[in-house]
Amino acid sequence: MPDTESADSVDQIVDAWERERPDLDFAPLQVLSRVWRLSRHLDRARRNSFSTSDLDSWEFDVLSALRRAGAPYQLSPKTLLEQTLVSSGTMTNRIDRLVARGLVERRTDPHDGRGILVTMTADGVARTDAAISELVTSEAALLSSLTKPDQERLAVLLRKLSRDFG
Repeated sequence: MPDTESADSVDQIVDAWERERPDLDFAPLQVLSRVWRLSRHLDRARRNSFSTSDLDSWEFDVLSALRRAGAPYQLSPKTLLEQTLVSSGTMTNRIDRLVARGLVERRTDPHDGRGILVTMTADGVARTDAAISELVTSEAALLSSLTKPDQERLAVLLRKLSRDFG
């Protein structure tokens, strides 16, 4: 266990488990318990960032995919579901709800009269831009105790770890 000044609650939990179950290697808890705790803080920060723009997380996911596509901020429903990793039924429901809120419109694909494109409205663009600005500021604050080189090293390690999860 680190010295008492740098120890955190995970160290205390791991120390207790090591005392009670010395037959197990608790090294994974040292990393993944902290990742899990950080994910809770990140989730809260994201919800707060999106709520300032009156968006839910799922709405931001769809709208940000459209925004990243660049002007005219439109994608097919199929491309949207591939980027947001949801089922087609879920995506249809999400698009319906975003249309009802005036954040996107369905338009006929000019290159395929049978196809549909989902296009962001001006309000959708404005809310998404406000939400991403708030999110970047909020997430920078979460990382503020790390130097830029530490953040870069952490990003490399997390990228390496997450490759297996898709």
